[in-house]
Amino acid sequence: MALGAFALVASEFMPVSLLTPVAAELGISEGQAGQAISVSGAFALLTSLFMAPLSGRLDRKVLLLGLTVMMIVSSTVAAFAPNYTVFMIGRAFIGVAIGGFWSM
Repeated sequence: MALGAFALVASEFMPVSLLTPVAAELGISEGQAGQAISVSGAFALLTSLFMAPLSGRLDRKVLLLGLTVMMIVSSTVAAFAPNYTVFMIGRAFIGVAIGGFWSM
């Protein structure tokens, strides 16, 4: 659980220090790269609204494992994204994992 919390916090805030290299790699502005932090936060908020009531009815171990797998896959997608759209999709799913994890 502690490792999951560390990985989620790192994946949420690490891009702040990497905005310039991400923007250069994807050929976008730093402002567009900064939207990746906003999109993950927005999806975390929306997910937490729905996940909190569901987590009481679902097996928490299975839910935690699923969210961990989602975090790994979405972080990999964002890290190797060939373009801005794929990068933002990866960041959105990181937000889903963050919101689900913190609402448990």
